[in-house]
Amino acid sequence: MTEQSTFSISELAAEFDLTTRSIRFYEDHQLLNPARRGQTRIYSRQDRVQLKLILRGKRLGFSLLEIKELFDLWDATEGGSEKQLRLLQAKIAERKVALEQQQQDIKMLQLELDNAQNRCIEALKELQK
Repeated sequence: MTEQSTFSISELAAEFDLTTRSIRFYEDHQLLNPARRGQTRIYSRQDRVQLKLILRGKRLGFSLLEIKELFDLWDATEGGSEKQLRLLQAKIAERKVALEQQQQDIKMLQLELDNAQNRCIEALKELQK
């Protein structure tokens, strides 16, 4: 991890392989709140950590609204809270259930595609007789 205390938007964009537009999008949704020096955004270590958590949350399938809800709970207490951890645990459980359903749906779709493909192969064989 870097020892810098502040970062420019272009430094964070390069580090996390994002566009500056994406970072501004997170700022527009109040997930990041950099300091300003004129028109220049100055991101703190905390902003950098929050950006990392936003990206992790997105990878886990959380919406920006859910990520903001977790951030807001964290900000309301010193160092987080039982309420935040319970909410995160519930959201993880919901996401796991949704993924399991998607897996079942994919398996069913694969079976249907296999059946359709087999019917096509059989129909082509009949046409070639």
